[in-house]
Amino acid sequence: MQSPYIERMSELPTGPVAAEISRRLTAALAPTRLAVIDDSESHRGHAGHDGSGESHFTVEIESPAFAGQNRVARQRAVNAALGDLLRERVHALAIRARAPGE
Repeated sequence: MQSPYIERMSELPTGPVAAEISRRLTAALAPTRLAVIDDSESHRGHAGHDGSGESHFTVEIESPAFAGQNRVARQRAVNAALGDLLRERVHALAIRARAPGE
């Protein structure tokens, strides 16, 4: 079940890859705020953009799990939660991770 505290950016496109990113991060990190932004269209014609979309993303995530962790540890936690999705489907991922109150 989705936390009522997760911010959804309904004006942003949400395809199956974005939805899977959201599902995995919610399950692994119980965020208090989560935005998954598909940046693929701005990378049209660049490496990794195959025309199918959903290849480049920005994740803005706030989670108590990040308290006391440095930036690298936070990024590793996000990468671990996404696992094979990063290897097989996502070409680029920008991560903005913070703990509540930061």
